[in-house]
Amino acid sequence: MNKIIAMCASLLLTSSIVANAQKMNIKDITSGAFSAQTISGINPIEGTDQYASISQDGKQIIEYSFKTGKQTAVLFDVNNTMGEKIDKFDGYILSPKGDKMLIRTNTERVYRRSYKADFYIYTIKSTKLEKLSDGGKQQVPQWSPDGNQIAFVRDNNLFLVKLLYDNAESQVTKDGKFNEIINGIPDWVNEEEFSFNCAYAFNADGTMLCWVKYDESKVKTYSLQLFKGEKPERVEYEAYPGLYSYKYPKAGEDNSKVSVWSYDIKSHQTYKLQVPLAADGYIPRIKMMQEDPQKMIVYTMNRHQDEFNLYTVNPRSTVAQLLIKESSKKYVKEEAMEDVIIGHNSILLPSDRDGYMHLYLYNMAGTQIRKIGDGNYDITAVYGYDEPTGDVYYQAAALNPHDRQVFVSHKNGKTERLSNQEGWNSAIFSGDYKYFINTWSDYNTPYLYTLRDNNGKVLSTLEDNAELKQKIAQYGWTKKETFTFTTSEGVKLDGWMVKPANFDASKKYPVILFQYSGPGSQQVVNSWNVGSMGQGGAFDYYLAEQGFIVVCVDGRGTGGRGADFEKSIYLTMGDLESKDQVETALWLSKQGYVDKDRIGIWGWSFGGFNTLMSMSEGRDVFKAGVAVAPPTNWKFYDTIYTERYMRTPKENPEGYAINPIERAGKLHGALLICHGVADDNVHPQNTFEYAEALVQADKDFKENYYTNRNHSIYGGNTRNHLLRQIANFFIEELK
Repeated sequence: MNKIIAMCASLLLTSSIVANAQKMNIKDITSGAFSAQTISGINPIEGTDQYASISQDGKQIIEYSFKTGKQTAVLFDVNNTMGEKIDKFDGYILSPKGDKMLIRTNTERVYRRSYKADFYIYTIKSTKLEKLSDGGKQQVPQWSPDGNQIAFVRDNNLFLVKLLYDNAESQVTKDGKFNEIINGIPDWVNEEEFSFNCAYAFNADGTMLCWVKYDESKVKTYSLQLFKGEKPERVEYEAYPGLYSYKYPKAGEDNSKVSVWSYDIKSHQTYKLQVPLAADGYIPRIKMMQEDPQKMIVYTMNRHQDEFNLYTVNPRSTVAQLLIKESSKKYVKEEAMEDVIIGHNSILLPSDRDGYMHLYLYNMAGTQIRKIGDGNYDITAVYGYDEPTGDVYYQAAALNPHDRQVFVSHKNGKTERLSNQEGWNSAIFSGDYKYFINTWSDYNTPYLYTLRDNNGKVLSTLEDNAELKQKIAQYGWTKKETFTFTTSEGVKLDGWMVKPANFDASKKYPVILFQYSGPGSQQVVNSWNVGSMGQGGAFDYYLAEQGFIVVCVDGRGTGGRGADFEKSIYLTMGDLESKDQVETALWLSKQGYVDKDRIGIWGWSFGGFNTLMSMSEGRDVFKAGVAVAPPTNWKFYDTIYTERYMRTPKENPEGYAINPIERAGKLHGALLICHGVADDNVHPQNTFEYAEALVQADKDFKENYYTNRNHSIYGGNTRNHLLRQIANFFIEELK
């Protein structure tokens, strides 16, 4: 009887919370009202237990102790500088000795990872602030290893500033030209798909500067039409639209021709380095060899991306020698290249050669010393290698594919887990590896920042997001529920769902599937970052408030489950991914609380592509769908990404024929397409051509275009408008 009374009381309390819960609106979501507090701009100071971080008000750079978590110094203050004066700053780069820094201001975005800015040299002891250059905004400045020189790129050319010679500036290259020759920064496709924005480096003693040159003169041009628009307003296009034309190599077309060069700073001699590379190959990184000024490390990949090489190259003699060769039957993952650590005496290389992403330690002669990780799980991030002790710090999905924990692997092979809560853990280690900041969250809990020693012991809590936890309780957010099912093809899939706060299992609810589905991605993860638009899935909770169940399932091709699961989509991108979303809808339709005739699906980018593929898969399970910025034929997308999974259209015509345009006649359900007309990533060409295919197939659809907006579709009221269209479309079609 007491249990019954307690249950009744609990139900009454829950009903009261639901009844009194505050109502969400989309403007709250797009304004970041549900954003968690984060600790940003953390920069460990090499070899110490200190780190630098930007203050909450964005006016200072403060030094903290990892050990105590307390402030130890103010390194920079916009209100306390000698010489130049600035009102605000956007970022900073510490010098190797920690006595100076570069202060970034007036940042102007170029593409996803690239930007131009005004940089200032700041001397910490004297508080002297001086301009890096008077010649215009700079890109990717770098300190020389001794901190006495700074290189940077401007207008596709490399420049050098010598601090010991009164900041004398010299120009290293002179052949840089927009849409033709680029020195020291990657072209659009290399930046986007190899995830970097800097393609040059000093050698170990700072006497040589080495860089990658991109000759994109034969790459075909894509032009985006720009209009006057608003926020920002482009008055120069008030009467006639303008064009932004840039080099974008589509699948199977010409790429930039890449080469590697060096410059002797003392003699002013320039050399072309003899790096073995096919005419259509890639050079995705150039790195300093820390202990040997006579060697640089150059990464190369073939166009198929199934071979990855590390070469040592002498910047004076120009001679290259193969150090490590990595190959795959399908493709070498970008993460394997991106997470390579070049140490003083060793190289740490991620590889999925045994079926899961593990780590392999090599000496500087290219001989394998040790393997880190040997279970059926992926190592998902590399935090560092402490060479004196032999300890390797990393993140892995060792408990299950949706969880992340922080580990250390010792020289003797013993592995220890340093994080103690199931969920999503990530780490930033101190420069001496004695401490780390652990960030933890799960499906239903915002980020918790704790300071720990290198045994995992919690020393203090830096941020717990208590206010946000109270806020989401006031809005009546329900807990995300996880589930697993097996498809008709025998594939086990995992997912999560958000139910309305007043959920009644005896009723039948409309369902909205959200998915991304791209290769190696994961949306079903035990993290606060889960959900369609971040902020703990605030937009999903808004939809739940409208009476929908929101569901997310990761199908084949997604990450965290090893190479076979992830690479199963090779050469047939879109086939298995769409089948698995259809299978999800079929499984849901068998649940007693789901209305099988009111199931919708949506996604952005690859998620938009897979929305269209799923709605035209042939089994008519979706009543409505929304595709935002979708690729619609992989012939329209870039070389590096597309060919990694599909090879070229000439090599794989059958695979390229699997696309929404070819399936337009099979589209089933109401469709809304949204696209930014200045999308430099997934060109509006994709939606224009797909819309034409739908018209000729006599299919009804709706479309929204966003003036001057890129792939992220934001600016002014844009994001608020977009999310309202998505929500209202589903309300109209599924309610």
